[in-house]
Amino acid sequence: MADQITIQELEEAVIKFAGDSGDGMQLTGTQFTNNSALFGNDLGTFPDFPAEIRAPIGTVAGVSGFQLHFGSKEIYTPGDICDVLVVMNSAALKANINNIKKGGIIIANTAGFDAKNLKLANMTSNALEDDSLSNYQLIKMDITRMTRESITDLQLGMKEKDRCKNMFVLGFLYWMYNREMDNTIKFLNEKFGKKPEVLEANIRVLKAGYSYGDTTEQFTTRYKVDKAVMPAGTYRSIMGNQATALGLVAASKKSGLPLFLGSYPITPASDILHDLAKYKSFGVKTFQAEDEIAAITSAIGASFGGSLAVTTTSGPGMALKAEALGLATVLEIPLVIINVQRGGPSTGLPTKTEQADLFQAYYGRNGECPIPIVAAQSPSDCFNAVFEACRISVQHMIPVILLTDGYIANGAEPWRFPKESELAEIKIEFAKPMAEGEKFMPYARDEKLSRPWAIPGTKGLEHRIGGLEKQNITGNISYEPENHEFMVKLREEKVDRIANYIPEQKIDSGPAKGKLLVLGWGGTYGALKAAVRQLNEEGFDIAHAQLRHMRPFPKNLGEILNNYDKILIPEINNGQLVKIIRDKYFIDAMAYNKIQGLPFFKSELMDKIREILK
Repeated sequence: MADQITIQELEEAVIKFAGDSGDGMQLTGTQFTNNSALFGNDLGTFPDFPAEIRAPIGTVAGVSGFQLHFGSKEIYTPGDICDVLVVMNSAALKANINNIKKGGIIIANTAGFDAKNLKLANMTSNALEDDSLSNYQLIKMDITRMTRESITDLQLGMKEKDRCKNMFVLGFLYWMYNREMDNTIKFLNEKFGKKPEVLEANIRVLKAGYSYGDTTEQFTTRYKVDKAVMPAGTYRSIMGNQATALGLVAASKKSGLPLFLGSYPITPASDILHDLAKYKSFGVKTFQAEDEIAAITSAIGASFGGSLAVTTTSGPGMALKAEALGLATVLEIPLVIINVQRGGPSTGLPTKTEQADLFQAYYGRNGECPIPIVAAQSPSDCFNAVFEACRISVQHMIPVILLTDGYIANGAEPWRFPKESELAEIKIEFAKPMAEGEKFMPYARDEKLSRPWAIPGTKGLEHRIGGLEKQNITGNISYEPENHEFMVKLREEKVDRIANYIPEQKIDSGPAKGKLLVLGWGGTYGALKAAVRQLNEEGFDIAHAQLRHMRPFPKNLGEILNNYDKILIPEINNGQLVKIIRDKYFIDAMAYNKIQGLPFFKSELMDKIREILK
């Protein structure tokens, strides 16, 4: 049999796993991702969760998916369309049939295409039996039956046995792509070590899937995707929320400040709280509050006490935190507010990605309340972005908003462990005790316009706090009209002055001057980079720049924008950065917007750019 198998070498491949929420597609995708990362592929992922909590089994609304793009070259996106689509039932096929290329491979679990499943998916005929899939390579496998047969002797209930069927799929895909199973077997031992029969069942089914590919004569082709050439270092696969948690721990250690997180669980930000709770040995304190207001006010208290204070949430939670954000601004204390953006308004689409909270970050508080804004651009970049947000916050004595989004928070990519020496310095200076006869001035300022960070209990540093307007220098309550205007202008100038302490904007790819600049922010990075690079190779005179510092902008941004005939700003919203850029730089930037709870595809961006350049 081995002599009849053809090994086809691929530069890249895109696989999507799709099925019911209970079919374990997220786990299957994550294990294949980890396997690919350990092997040495570059990769990008897109977990696609159902928008409904506990949607009816077998329905399109209940389909859960995981898309993985891996290769021997640089990978920037989870891929536009799939080479391989794994579907565990008819609803999964219906939801994803437009997401696979012509001639692609569909692996279908025939047990999920019975009359009951077809009815639940509102399908009038069985696509596995009619001619509707003739443009694809269809592999029909009764995964459910073969899973049960491989563990028939184990004393487990039928539901427990059926939960193993995702391992059959994973084993078969490992065979198809010439992969070892060791890392998954190790994972299963760690996960089910205290449940020996469940452990044996999963390992046995995993091996059964691999053996099925190895022994069934209908499969004549296997695929090989070589390792990617990447900078030397130690790598791991990391998701955005995990990277955010590690970035916070690194900022804590680099600054010498204890880390405090006050948080209320909300999708898709909750995993930051879950991850940070694992780092108690690093002096991390996590507090799951009873609501969003308690979460941010506990963090304000921790900051007043001298901690690196953080609160995490998503869009609806940001609305609830708004009043306390104003309090932190008036107090002028360090605080990092992390908003993992999702679809809105109101509770919106909890599991779908969006970039629609930029206006909220800019303007979403009462009164004149400017706050610096930093944006992460990829899963691994969440580490760098949150580290930068912490640095700005504590060195400028100011609240800072970090914007990530559901796409990069739940997505994964390889991450090279940084060395401590590669991380920027975060120098902390607390106010010193006052000498006899000296009076402490809590709002005296340095060249950054930052006030002293006075720790409670320090001799001579007693001062007034609260949400009422402060008098400059003394911090006394003031109702003077001139003082209020002065303080409003001063707080704005304090934010603007941060531009002197952040890097200048760089062009990511393309010429320094030209016909078109594609300006992006946040999670659009991978798709924009991939699209512009390919168009550059085709000879198009275009460039790409990605903003990290959203407020204030880098000092040279206006100069860069004026070097191009046209500016295109793609966003996963109805046009927010584009309006801010027009307002600040008087440039007629063009908007390109997508509001579908999905990231941009490289192909649609390339089509739009070609249309503009015509």
